[in-house]
Amino acid sequence: MDRRCALLVVDVQRDFCPGGALPVREGDRVVAPINELISVFEKEGYPIFFTRDWHPADHVSFRPRGGMWPPHCVKNTPGAGFHPRLQVPKDAVIISKATKKDTEAYSGFEGTSLAEQLRGLHVKELYVAGLASDYCVKNTVLDGIAEGLAVDLVTDCVAGVNVKPSDSATAFRRMTAAGVIKTTSEEVIRMIGGRVAVSSSS
Repeated sequence: MDRRCALLVVDVQRDFCPGGALPVREGDRVVAPINELISVFEKEGYPIFFTRDWHPADHVSFRPRGGMWPPHCVKNTPGAGFHPRLQVPKDAVIISKATKKDTEAYSGFEGTSLAEQLRGLHVKELYVAGLASDYCVKNTVLDGIAEGLAVDLVTDCVAGVNVKPSDSATAFRRMTAAGVIKTTSEEVIRMIGGRVAVSSSS
């Protein structure tokens, strides 16, 4: 039986890409394969969600307040915008997170309506891509699993900050131990196409 699935694109914002305030090395390389996923999910009518950091200017995670990060993704600034080549469908759902100045929130589920909206759409399986694999992607994946979802991590569509060189590898081990399903954009596109073909012929 077909499980209702959705695509979740995590924080592919200007400030997390080369040239931004907190760049992920080669973070923009994920844009092209993510766009391919978006096209397939949009064509087949599956829900598409985007998360974004949407910080106040004095957010607790910023160094001026004793946090570990430079100011980044401040709401309504160019750096908080999605990467200019990222295809954001008009009917996509945008989830803003870490919007309160005294609260950090790496996960797309933390302090947002994401879980409620997924339940409302009867989503059982969530495909996750985006930035960064060792912070917001990792925490979003872990919370998705905790919500009872089957979570697929699209491995060629993520990249890490790697404050420590081993951070992404550690994050992958943590997600794997929690039960994430690792896949690639090519496999997802092939599977979604096959799923639709089977559904339409039954």
